[in-house]
Amino acid sequence: MESTGKGKLKVGVIMGGISSEKEVSLESGRNIFSKIDRGAYEPVPIFMDSRARLWEIPLKLLMRNSTRDIEEDLETEATPVPYEALKARVDVVCLGLHGKYGEDGCMQGLLELLKIPYTGSGVLASALGMDKYASRKVLALGGIDVPRTAPLEIADWSAGRQEEILADIEGRIGYPCVVKPAREGCSTGVEKVSTREALAAALTEAFRWDRQALVEECLAGMEVTCGVIGTDAPRALTPSETIATAEVLSLEDKFLYGQGENKTPARLPEETLTRIQDVAVRTFRALDLRGYARIDMFVLADGRVVVLEPNTLPGMTPSTVLFHQAAASGITQAGLIEAIIAAAVEVHANKRGPL
Repeated sequence: MESTGKGKLKVGVIMGGISSEKEVSLESGRNIFSKIDRGAYEPVPIFMDSRARLWEIPLKLLMRNSTRDIEEDLETEATPVPYEALKARVDVVCLGLHGKYGEDGCMQGLLELLKIPYTGSGVLASALGMDKYASRKVLALGGIDVPRTAPLEIADWSAGRQEEILADIEGRIGYPCVVKPAREGCSTGVEKVSTREALAAALTEAFRWDRQALVEECLAGMEVTCGVIGTDAPRALTPSETIATAEVLSLEDKFLYGQGENKTPARLPEETLTRIQDVAVRTFRALDLRGYARIDMFVLADGRVVVLEPNTLPGMTPSTVLFHQAAASGITQAGLIEAIIAAAVEVHANKRGPL
């Protein structure tokens, strides 16, 4: 791959975006930009605004408190980067985006058309990873445990059959159960419910975010998460135990420093930790993930490891659990970022057709 005259790759760090996770994305992008090895890379901070336009932003905008604060001065302080001009500005894109239109294959498809290498998984794997129901069907076919899940389309919910639907869900899943949109992240629209009234309200809220909602069994056990890095020979990092401050793990628990609690390694026997890592790698392979990902799971009382969902562009904020796991596995923050970028360069150099 071509690099700059100084021998450094120009890495466009894209952050912000148009999803419900854009503030977390901003934190991820800022941290990647801050921690990247400047001896090997020349980072270029690129902000995606609420209209999905790209801007190269100066440090004084990069350090603003929120995406809204940044957007206020883009026209006067930043340089617009039309999509078709991105390839002339960067050698590789490091995706700090999360959620819809950034993590679900949309941005990956655009970068494929522009012929720009990018970090993380390809178009299909990213789309599968974002769609919880589709990914669970693929994982179940591969013999990987997933929660019992009932999908529901908004068209059926709006067709005057709500009582029939609620009764069917009660028979198939029972209470308590968890309701969530099929394609959202960071606990958006997720609620644990124990009554028909609460179930109806949670479904109505989930449909604010997607056309499909999922109702799944409420798993009892320890919630764990495990990062995986690599391409052809993926490696699991040290698993972590995630401890929620409420019944459902919140956005703040995941990314706000001092709010949630993660224990790395998880407080489990070594044999169980090894099984978690094995399931994480099997999930990574089954969905054809690339570069890096984080797999969220439950360890049940009977010892089963049940996969909730993959995160194909997991949070890279300073306090994210992925960095804790990397450290426990002997990898620095800069080292993890370098491994992710190196994997992107390698996999895109060797691909045939879209990744």
